[in-house]
Amino acid sequence: MSLRDIHTPVLLDRCVELLAPALGSEGATVVDATEGMGGHSAALLERFPRLRLVGLDRDPEALRIAGERLAPYGDRVRLVHTVYDGIADAVRSAGIDRVDGILFDLGVSSLQLDEAGRGFAYAKDAALDMRMDQSAGRTAAEVIATFGEGDLRRIFERYGEERLAGRYARAIVQARGRAPIERSGQLVEVLVAATPAAVLRERSGHPAKRVFQALRIEVNQELAALERALPAALDLLRVGGRIVVLSYQSLEDRIVKRVFARAAASTAPAGLPVELPEHAPRFRLLVKGAQLASDQERAQNPRATPVRLRAAERVKDAA
Repeated sequence: MSLRDIHTPVLLDRCVELLAPALGSEGATVVDATEGMGGHSAALLERFPRLRLVGLDRDPEALRIAGERLAPYGDRVRLVHTVYDGIADAVRSAGIDRVDGILFDLGVSSLQLDEAGRGFAYAKDAALDMRMDQSAGRTAAEVIATFGEGDLRRIFERYGEERLAGRYARAIVQARGRAPIERSGQLVEVLVAATPAAVLRERSGHPAKRVFQALRIEVNQELAALERALPAALDLLRVGGRIVVLSYQSLEDRIVKRVFARAAASTAPAGLPVELPEHAPRFRLLVKGAQLASDQERAQNPRATPVRLRAAERVKDAA
């Protein structure tokens, strides 16, 4: 993929605006915990000439493209091959104790969606891989082949919020008994055939959409990694440091909302007449609720349609 083909990052200007107050000082460091193809990182490095960046990604191909894109910024950039729950080790291995800004742009990247051979997209027939890091872990095809009907139903319900989870799980088990399901096109055929005609007429989205989401989350253990990564990220921020998180489905957004709410809450015991300084919140929320993309951005960049942005600033060190 050439640099000409790289897509515009979602909510780019808003991310820069929210992080900007924390990044202007000499020696400031920002962590892009989901480096992708380097779009957000390039904008931050361009805006702040003294800024250092640590970029993380589990996808070696994304890191290769990001490295090419960010090469003009020289030794201000350090890229690390890791899942984002390895953020603390990645930062400390760079000789840094605290950082000034952190960005998470969650979910599947443009690179992964657009490369047909990765198997992320139900609209493109490909081997059922879905691993963000193709050098490790089991593939979606292995999940489909080895999980029992109950486990398939569980992940479709939990990670896809799919109301036909049981029906789809049963259809997959029956179909794989006749022939292995190794390609995305095969799986789509099974799911479409198992969907009642009335549901096909009613649904606005493709019947495979939620199942593919669930498989991707299961294969990459995305939610478990996010639940570990966010508290670790908050601990890395210095006072005045800021974190911005972009999520694209409700399961991710609920985790972000819960972690941020806990960090921005007082720890004072119920009924205490006066809040003591040690009980004051460590963080303050920078956005009321979750911010959505504008109509204009959604029209220009359809991948911004489901985005939910949340942001917070550290106002007090831990006791």
